[in-house]
Amino acid sequence: MISWLNHKIKDRLDIYSYLQTLLKLLHRAHVPIDALLAIVVGIAAGLGAVGFRYLLEIVTDLFFVGGQDLLGSMGKWYVVLIPAAGGLLVGPLVYRFAREAQGHGVPEVMAAVVARGGRIRPRVAIVKTLASSICIGSGGSVGREGPIVQIGSAIGSTIGQVLRLSPGDIRLLVACGAAGGISGTFNAPLAGVLFSMEIILHRYTGRSFGLVALSSVTSAAIAHAFFGDSAVFLIPSYELASSWEFPLYILLGVIAAFVAYLFVAVLYKSENLFEALKFPPYLKPVIGGLAVGLIGVFYPQVFGVGYGTVDFILAGHLALSLLLPLLLIKILATSLTLGSGGSGGVFAPSLFIGAVLGGAFGNIGNELLPGITGPEGAYALVGMAAVFAAAARAPATSIVILFEMTRDYDIILPLIAAVVVSTIVARILRRESIYTIKMQQQGVSVPDDEQWDALRDIQVGDAMTTEYPTIDYDASLADLNALFIETGHHGFPVLDEHQNLVGIVTVSDLRSIKPGSGQTVKDIATFDLVVAFPDQSLHDALAQFWGRDVGHIPVVDRDDRSKLLGVVRRHNIVQAYADSTQMGTASAPSGAG
Repeated sequence: MISWLNHKIKDRLDIYSYLQTLLKLLHRAHVPIDALLAIVVGIAAGLGAVGFRYLLEIVTDLFFVGGQDLLGSMGKWYVVLIPAAGGLLVGPLVYRFAREAQGHGVPEVMAAVVARGGRIRPRVAIVKTLASSICIGSGGSVGREGPIVQIGSAIGSTIGQVLRLSPGDIRLLVACGAAGGISGTFNAPLAGVLFSMEIILHRYTGRSFGLVALSSVTSAAIAHAFFGDSAVFLIPSYELASSWEFPLYILLGVIAAFVAYLFVAVLYKSENLFEALKFPPYLKPVIGGLAVGLIGVFYPQVFGVGYGTVDFILAGHLALSLLLPLLLIKILATSLTLGSGGSGGVFAPSLFIGAVLGGAFGNIGNELLPGITGPEGAYALVGMAAVFAAAARAPATSIVILFEMTRDYDIILPLIAAVVVSTIVARILRRESIYTIKMQQQGVSVPDDEQWDALRDIQVGDAMTTEYPTIDYDASLADLNALFIETGHHGFPVLDEHQNLVGIVTVSDLRSIKPGSGQTVKDIATFDLVVAFPDQSLHDALAQFWGRDVGHIPVVDRDDRSKLLGVVRRHNIVQAYADSTQMGTASAPSGAG
């Protein structure tokens, strides 16, 4: 067995060596390797987007058509069991194979870019494809954009890791994959570029823009070959009925910001409630599915992506009596799906909520001001962009993606006005976006400017000290003092009888105790721990030192915080920074990314 394993490892190393040699030869031949890789990622992301859409259609038919054949005797109530059945499959799949495939998808990609040098496990693409197709296909009230972004990003990251590129190059391929995912899904290449630059990378450079654009266009070409060049939404032509409409669109932007705030608040409140629920985590999606199924009995519009309902709203075919309840019900259904552990995106729900809001606003406007307002579908279109911009803090992406998805230029001026206003008001209401809140909960900070320091490219796990002395919590203070003298360290992790991390003790703790007190380590140790995770960046780990009189922080497993993996010290951070700035971190040729 050991011989076989060694043989396999050697084979893999040989493949890596071959690829590295090939990259060097291409680089010496002045082949633009970074452009070549961007095209490869674009092709893969485009095929992934196409495959996901086809799979989603198959799974939807399997659950709803097959479910009706199997459970038709229940009448309309059969739909209650469909999302629950999906949750029964999604929960164990995600929990067992890739927990990062749970939820939106975009925050996980952003966290990988900011804190892990763009590294995403290859299996995420497969698990996310299966989990999201089951969740959406069984009626989960989520969108397909988040899964596609995570799938495309995982493909880009995997290619970068296989080629052993530098963290900066891997991050760029992740952005290429995300852009390709958006472009291939919505036939919107420019929006894919802006999404990656504005949300994933949080910065614009000439090189990154060019490579991301190349990947996005390539993916769009792949999708075009399968689906043609049709717009996602089919809408009639709009035009401003009166210049007096501009104040109304601005008012719509203000209201959209508050609706987006409500959406984000309910979504994360739902996540917190389900997380606190004493129930097996892999079965929680069943509970969320049952709740969504009950809602769907009376409001089937909440099932799945919901673009068919959006088309009806844009055409002005839904009455105000249905639009108003759908606004709150869609927020609730999406929050239940994601909060319980479902897998899917928030882009489509944001568009749905925005369309319902805009449709209702336009409907009321036509009743009160019939002479100066245009069709309600125009307000629905603007509402879609305004709500997403307020939720995601992505005004440029919102404007361009709605334009590319509808191909209607006449509405662009009120669209820009409403989106800018909604984004400004949303920033006043809440600093974090629907994506960055999730990152914040994971202990990952988003850079506020365009500068990336070297420590963002290095993970704690690569710099921490693994062979670090510990002490048992029932050890005597004499033993503790001897360990301080022997090692010269100023603090040690404290372990219980099962070798689980329970606290930390410092030389200051020992000095505060009178000699001969008869106490043990557990009597003086600190149990309110500050910890780091191996997949955090050193930049985020360093931030935990500020304002605290600590020289080292225990590194623990994210899923089991009692499992001590090592210790990160100030010395580790300083040394890692010095190494990265003096020698560089790239392992591939500079032309490779």
